[in-house]
Amino acid sequence: MKVFITGATGYIGFAVSAALRRHGHRVWGLARNEAKAGRLARHEIAPVIGNLADPKSYADVAAQCSVLIHTAFDYVAEGVARDKRAIETLLEAGRRGAQPKTVIFTSGAWVYGDTGDQMVDETTPLNPIKLVAWRPAHEELVLRASGVRGLVIRAGCVYGGAGGLTGRWFAEPTAAMRSPSPLVERGPGGEAAVVGDGRNRWTMVHVDDLADAYVRVAESGLGGEIFNVTDRSRFTVLEQASAAARAAGYTGEIRPLPLADARKTMGDFADALALSQHLDSGKAVRLLGWQPRHGGFLDEVEVLYRAWKALVG
Repeated sequence: MKVFITGATGYIGFAVSAALRRHGHRVWGLARNEAKAGRLARHEIAPVIGNLADPKSYADVAAQCSVLIHTAFDYVAEGVARDKRAIETLLEAGRRGAQPKTVIFTSGAWVYGDTGDQMVDETTPLNPIKLVAWRPAHEELVLRASGVRGLVIRAGCVYGGAGGLTGRWFAEPTAAMRSPSPLVERGPGGEAAVVGDGRNRWTMVHVDDLADAYVRVAESGLGGEIFNVTDRSRFTVLEQASAAARAAGYTGEIRPLPLADARKTMGDFADALALSQHLDSGKAVRLLGWQPRHGGFLDEVEVLYRAWKALVG
């Protein structure tokens, strides 16, 4: 297959691009500049210099591919509008040339809101937190589009390699106390802290397992489907953050930071970090033959820390 990917130099996008290339597909990836393009070229991924703000920079290349994958998001004031424009550009490109083409949109678990210990699946009504309230509408743009096979992937919290959100747990909590990060905030006594009571459980997935799911979705020939992609781990955030801090050599205390206090510095992002979720990925298992190969963040924390440390230098 010929595949075009937005966000190909990003955390998820690069993993997906590399996985598709390993499976023998020809891959074109959107990159903002020559430096980022070089990384793609070194991994046999053809770089396309451009950005989401300029659809003309990538629309023609996308139209020449049979699978179009959207993993990018610009975290700017006009990011949501830019994302919608990118989806519309990819859908239009998907209707050009030989058909039908496949368009895959990257969503996430946060559209379900807080599920507590209740397991939810793709049929569960959505209750998105404010931070991602726009996502369900963008999912529908893809799923209901005519002339293409539209698919949506709702990923859990991604870990492994450079780390995604969980990489913050390794960022030397003692340094984080001097300069608070979005994940490890300063407690009332200067100790490291997690948002909320720490008993919440994130729904997780290793970046390589997630990339494998994208490959399977791209090759499936399916359309109009949504897939949750998460592993089966059920560790609490406090358990995971504490283990990461210990792996990084931190011996201090990890304390919960009240959500109300976290909101003062992080805004709506704080609510995302305080979510507790339990997602069923059985549909991906049944229809795609997908299985997570990684048991969970806590099981591999020492390996993950060494990988993170090597990547960030």
